[in-house]
Amino acid sequence: MINTVDIDAAKDEGPTLRRRRLAAELKKSREEAGFTQESVSRHFEWHSAKVTRIENARVPVNARDVNDLLTLYGVSDPDYREALLALARQSKQRTWWTDYRDVMRPGNFVGMEADASITRVWEPIVLPGLLQCEDYMRALIGIGRRNDTRESIERRVSLRRLRQERLTAASPLQLVALFDESVIHRVVGGPAVMQEQYRKIIDVAALPNVSVRIVPFTAGEHPFMGGPITFLEFPDVAHLDVIYLEGLAGDYYEEQPAEVKRYRDEFERLETKALSEASTVRLIERLLA
Repeated sequence: MINTVDIDAAKDEGPTLRRRRLAAELKKSREEAGFTQESVSRHFEWHSAKVTRIENARVPVNARDVNDLLTLYGVSDPDYREALLALARQSKQRTWWTDYRDVMRPGNFVGMEADASITRVWEPIVLPGLLQCEDYMRALIGIGRRNDTRESIERRVSLRRLRQERLTAASPLQLVALFDESVIHRVVGGPAVMQEQYRKIIDVAALPNVSVRIVPFTAGEHPFMGGPITFLEFPDVAHLDVIYLEGLAGDYYEEQPAEVKRYRDEFERLETKALSEASTVRLIERLLA
């Protein structure tokens, strides 16, 4: 159960993490009370998927619903109830990214990234978004959205640029970025943009909270060759760590601890095949005209 220490820690968290913490506690309370999601939905005459969405943190839940759920589950501890009610109220607060929902992918990846302490990312085709310069962003976003207005593209660029500010914030995001060697040779936006991009990588790699490493061609085959993977880690609530897999057919979030650990183990094995940070920077420096 949540205790007062957890709630104190939650004061500095964003609404997305608070919602996920609340969802995990509500699920645990339901299971301890012996209810199924279906029986809870029938009891309140809710849509059959509502409880599932609440426990997956896919929808916000108001304080009244939390209070009703806890009463049904027989939760009587007043401190615990108030802790969850506080999380429900705090999880609905507006954030800097709220105004960008129209250009965000489903699943609120941006919100989770904003609350994460550590991000580990693997990219086999293009540079990770947190390393991209603006013209590189525009080239990528534009090629995939030829029918979008210029304003829409610029809003997406602005959102990605704001995400990058976490790297230099007062409590900065720790970033571990691995990408395939082919990425730095793939021309995106033209030669001039790539020169700007190389300088951007070098600048970001110099930050103490950032590790940028290239996986060379000589590394051979590995399990992550199929597509990009992002790990979002929350050290104080490690059971909420999540893996994000982005694809053309849709996005997928893996939150089961055993699966998260399996992916992390493979990521760590891939790190052993990557160039050192210094060697990565030297390789990129050689591409500067």
